[in-house]
Amino acid sequence: MNKQISKLILLILLVCGSIASAQVVKGRVIDESTEEPIKGALIEILGTKFTATTDADGFFNFASGIPQGDQKMQVSAADHYNRTLPIVVNELTPVNIDPLYLRVDFSNQEQTAGVISLTENDLSDDQNAANNVSGLLQSSRDIFLRAAAFDFSATFFRPRGLNSEDGRVLINGLTMNKIFSGRPQWSNWGGLNDLQRNQNFTMGLSAADNTFGGLGGVQSIDMRASQQREGSRISYAAGNRSYTGRFMATYNSGLKSNGWAYSISASRRAGEEGFIDGTVYDANSIGLSVEKKINDNHFINFTGMYTPNRRGRQSPMTEEVKNLRGITYNPNWGYIDGEKRNSRIREIEEPILMLNHNWQINDKVKLNTNVGYQFGRIGNTRIDNGGTRLVTLDGQDSYIGGARNPNPDYYQNLPSYFLRNGLDYSNAYLAQQEFISDGQLDWDALYRANASFTQQGGTSVYAIQEDRIDDDLLMVNSILTADITDNILFTGGVSYRNLKSENYARIDDLLGGGGYLDVDFFAQETSNITQDQAAQSDLNNPNRIAGEGDRYKYNYDILVDEIDAFAQAQFKTKKVDFYIAGNITQTSYQRDGKFRNGNFADNSFGKGEQLDFTNFGIKGGATYKLSGKSFIDFNGAYLTDAPTIRNAFPNARQNNNTTTGLESQTVYSTDISYIYRSPIVKARLTGYFTQFKDGTDVGFYFVEGLSGAPTQDGNAFVQEVMTNIDRRNIGGELGLEVQVTPTIALKAAAAFGTNTYSNNPNIYLNSDDFPNVDLTFGDGTTNLKDYHIAGGPEQAYQVGFEYRDPDYWWVGATANFFSNSYVDVAPLRRSENFVTDLDGLPVSNYDEDVARSLLRQEKFNPYELLNVVGGKSWKIGDKFVGFFATINNVLGKEYRTGGFEQGRLANYQDVLDDSNNPIEVFAPRYFYGNGRTYYLNVYLRF
Repeated sequence: MNKQISKLILLILLVCGSIASAQVVKGRVIDESTEEPIKGALIEILGTKFTATTDADGFFNFASGIPQGDQKMQVSAADHYNRTLPIVVNELTPVNIDPLYLRVDFSNQEQTAGVISLTENDLSDDQNAANNVSGLLQSSRDIFLRAAAFDFSATFFRPRGLNSEDGRVLINGLTMNKIFSGRPQWSNWGGLNDLQRNQNFTMGLSAADNTFGGLGGVQSIDMRASQQREGSRISYAAGNRSYTGRFMATYNSGLKSNGWAYSISASRRAGEEGFIDGTVYDANSIGLSVEKKINDNHFINFTGMYTPNRRGRQSPMTEEVKNLRGITYNPNWGYIDGEKRNSRIREIEEPILMLNHNWQINDKVKLNTNVGYQFGRIGNTRIDNGGTRLVTLDGQDSYIGGARNPNPDYYQNLPSYFLRNGLDYSNAYLAQQEFISDGQLDWDALYRANASFTQQGGTSVYAIQEDRIDDDLLMVNSILTADITDNILFTGGVSYRNLKSENYARIDDLLGGGGYLDVDFFAQETSNITQDQAAQSDLNNPNRIAGEGDRYKYNYDILVDEIDAFAQAQFKTKKVDFYIAGNITQTSYQRDGKFRNGNFADNSFGKGEQLDFTNFGIKGGATYKLSGKSFIDFNGAYLTDAPTIRNAFPNARQNNNTTTGLESQTVYSTDISYIYRSPIVKARLTGYFTQFKDGTDVGFYFVEGLSGAPTQDGNAFVQEVMTNIDRRNIGGELGLEVQVTPTIALKAAAAFGTNTYSNNPNIYLNSDDFPNVDLTFGDGTTNLKDYHIAGGPEQAYQVGFEYRDPDYWWVGATANFFSNSYVDVAPLRRSENFVTDLDGLPVSNYDEDVARSLLRQEKFNPYELLNVVGGKSWKIGDKFVGFFATINNVLGKEYRTGGFEQGRLANYQDVLDDSNNPIEVFAPRYFYGNGRTYYLNVYLRF
């Protein structure tokens, strides 16, 4: 009896064992081109709850529980094509797929490269473009952020109303954001896309790997040679947006048995002009990374980047100018010797050198130490029409000169100028015809004027001025990562940055003249400063004649020290993952003047006051796992930021003065998301709220009609300083992707928010026309509360599809809708100056209803953009050939990406009179999006 029972038990165990073994599904995922294992690939048994991820060696394993019978298994990994294959789970044999090959999705990599290549020309340059964040977002795999990077970026849409300075860009662990503005300067590594494939994007406030982070997220780029995909790649791209052609070549050795790895990449991007007339593009790039594996615990890497680039700039224009010449018009260029020459050239040459040491202290702890050095120059040219000669009349020294503004779109050249007041239709018609038929910069006239002035014993009246910034930046940091336990990860680091920034103007081209008298012809005499003294750029060298290459007008250094430390702990539990992080930063700025300016003789030469700021931040978040597919994610932060250099010194070109009422900005922000991920549907719905307090902003412009100004006519070139600026951003985001068939995916994205001023900031004016005076009006505020912050549309919506054929070709299209874009308002108009006459008395004919209409913020019309994208790749032996192409704005829609009110008129009567003209003379200036553009990239990998 006992033997029978034993046999029965044995039989049951054998059956159970066979069933258990039948439920085992395992394998190893391998890159098809490199034969290397893929870490972190996602394995899903479709239609079930079973998922797994591959380990460092590419292995995965489902131990038990998978239903028997026919199943479908889907494998997905970053930058690879998804692969779906049938499997049969039977009673006797485990499923073991080793190897399981995935093919690289080069189309995704090429699309990413296209975004950076085409947008870097638009970044950190003009007022409209400076806030573009598409470069920061392009490495994200989030559905909504991909839409923002690839489709919304053409409109200068800002996710959550944030600017590029609100995010962080790291290369090999070092922060690349410029200290001057806080913005990353993409052109410093532009054209090296092949060495920047290894990117990780941390969204928003989420825990980052190497830094405390920022509101806009962290993009971390790993350019170490050992991390590059082994092999070579050459490509050629053509487009019509910024450059017309690009050639790129790259070689990666991979990590050799002797412990060495190296990568080298070079590219050339060029074009006589892009979509906008006269925008020359000339850029070369070379990058080198060399790494030595000393042993299993120590790696040393050197990375060098040299990417000199030169490009012609465009300018915003009024509606009048656009109607006459179209959206491709650019007033900055004209013909000389039969060729187009742009007067406003931006040239950047700032090499970056890095040395990185990676130390694996033990299985749980690693230390990454990095040293970087960046040096070089940034130059922006423009026409200086203030040339002067010194004469003696009746025994008195006097200055003669000051030329007419040569810009072809100068307001006195346009029909609107002749239609104001007297309605001079004849001259208005002549101006219209002249502008339509020519309307470009007359270089020959500038040379003739200089020749005439020189013949009279003078010097150049026109010259090309280059505004230069020569930076020397040292960067050092150390980042420690420790797996304290299996579910607790600690990250901490300390960094130091030291900057010496030389800022000066130099004579780039005398335009045929023999020199340039370094005085300000437009300087005004004040109660205690003579006109001769006020005119001097440098009292230590009065009436100096500057030649080509010489510094003139202004010359000063900015000295910066910045120390930052952060710590972060991440915790994982069965139902909740959460983190907490904090940082503290010490920043100091100091100006060191090299010229003694005539208007500020006692406060311009030598070192000024040192500004010191101590700032901190704390953030935390949690992810609650509702199920294997549904999650609730929450983040919150409270932090302070030092003001930027730009806003700390309102008139650094002339004096050591610092901003009155300067404070660190305070920010508190929160967001909450519902996330759903399944093999068929991927979705994220987010709500966010961000409050900025005590911000600072400095603007520069010429203004008429200043009440109480110590100038005879109330006109002056001013520095407008706003402090105590509070802003509020609130809204939501939605990203949705549905895999309706194995080859067809539908996608949608939506952004809906409002970005407004939440108080009435303080405002005052500085000017060398009234030195050492803070000019205020009324209670010293400007009524900006509830006005919208300009900068791209607040609402953006997308629907689209993507088809990926098993034969490795793909095509997609998106329809995009944008609304709620606003013009940037002039703060001075919203101050007490608007309702006060020059004599300081209230405006006599003031009508509140009319004023409300004049001060209403302009809202741009909504618009739609259709984009199409596609590509194909072939494997020929062990080589890959393919192409990627996109057409943006297929229908050629005309739209405004931004604009600003001209601040020249700041008085009720002047603004009213101009609004009653047939065409406003000082109407807002607008930036227009490109019409139909294309980008085509062909590549070979071997």
